[in-house]
Amino acid sequence: MAMLIEECFAALASRRRDELVVTSAGNSSEVWWEVTGDTERTFYLEASMSLSTLFASGMAMGYPDAKFWAFIGDGAFVMNTGLLFVERDLALPNVVSIVVANRCYGATDGVALPNSREIDFAAVARAAGISRVFRFGSVQDLDAGFEESFRSAGPTTVVLDLEAPVRHHESPPFDGPELKYRFGRALEKRFSRKVLP
Repeated sequence: MAMLIEECFAALASRRRDELVVTSAGNSSEVWWEVTGDTERTFYLEASMSLSTLFASGMAMGYPDAKFWAFIGDGAFVMNTGLLFVERDLALPNVVSIVVANRCYGATDGVALPNSREIDFAAVARAAGISRVFRFGSVQDLDAGFEESFRSAGPTTVVLDLEAPVRHHESPPFDGPELKYRFGRALEKRFSRKVLP
């Protein structure tokens, strides 16, 4: 069973409170932008190269009172499963790592992920020692398990089983410097701490 990414992300956005979001290259950035239009509380890490969850972890260390949702595509996940060992070692209670398991490379227009149907992303996370791992294949299941998976403290990996995209989504309309300043200024305003010169 798998969800449409647009419906899944809309469900997540409707449950979002004050979480800061980091997206990765491809589908997560494009669809999160389309669904939320967020210009301040989301860092669209378009050139992420499998580092979106570690980027979010670095920020979570600097802002322990903030909650972070970090999306990573399954293509990026298989590129760098070593991220799981770092996340386990850091054991940050304020980060939820979200694997966008749509079985394709979204950043390259949906090229199929090799052996994609045989990969159990949740089992990989558990094997790396992540103790809180959740997997959802329907919006109903996501809704039912949302509080336990997204609101409880502890290092968490959530796997979202999604259909491959059926249509093109536009990238967020920001270049790197603009995005950095939008996000940085929003952090300064919220936490009353200097971030940027």
